[in-house]
Amino acid sequence: MKSLVVIPTYNEVENVESIVGRVRGAQPDADVLVVDDGSPDGTGDLADQVAAADPSVQVMHRTTKDGLGAAYLAGFAWGLERGYDVLVEMDADGSHQPEELYRLLDAIDAGADLVLGSRWVDGGSVVNWPKQREVLSRGGNLYARVALGLPLRDATGGYRAFRGAVLKDLLADEIASQGYCFQVDLARRSVRAGYDVREVPITFVERVAGESKMDGGIVREALWRVTGWGLHDRTRWLRRVRSS
Repeated sequence: MKSLVVIPTYNEVENVESIVGRVRGAQPDADVLVVDDGSPDGTGDLADQVAAADPSVQVMHRTTKDGLGAAYLAGFAWGLERGYDVLVEMDADGSHQPEELYRLLDAIDAGADLVLGSRWVDGGSVVNWPKQREVLSRGGNLYARVALGLPLRDATGGYRAFRGAVLKDLLADEIASQGYCFQVDLARRSVRAGYDVREVPITFVERVAGESKMDGGIVREALWRVTGWGLHDRTRWLRRVRSS
């Protein structure tokens, strides 16, 4: 199937050339789209140089930093317009190892609609993470499972592959969430729509260059949005019970 790896960037000049090269080496048949949000450090210019040397690499230049979700949505729209069968999310910092991409694509080939690269299933792991990050991730995923009734161990992870037709359906309704919340939102929409959602183990490696984009605002947004979705779902369930 025709696959596109979407890689959002903001100030990733130390990483972008390496990650694109690793993707192209691990999956030569996959195309790459770098979505740069006007990085002041020259990431977009370097990505253009990489693309000039490889016709399978494209660069989308956005003028403002609107967040991870908006960057992915722009990349998804670009890929769907061009008829890609599979669209992949991948971070630019090397935490998502391109050498493990085959696991996600194999699951799509086996019939999955959405495949999540999971740190918290058997065989998954994290490398060089401080304990507080692990506690935050595990706790956030536990909260999402309980609040939303998701049968998933790692709904917040950003290494995932969508079947194109499924992604197009998921994006038919407006998506305003960002950060981790964006990942949870698409996962819950997939589960609620009855799509085949699977998890495969990955090894998540903490970045060695550049600065993390994680901040308290991302965590707070995830908390209040997941809580709101959970309350909304329970209210709908109670109404159905009372009317039956």
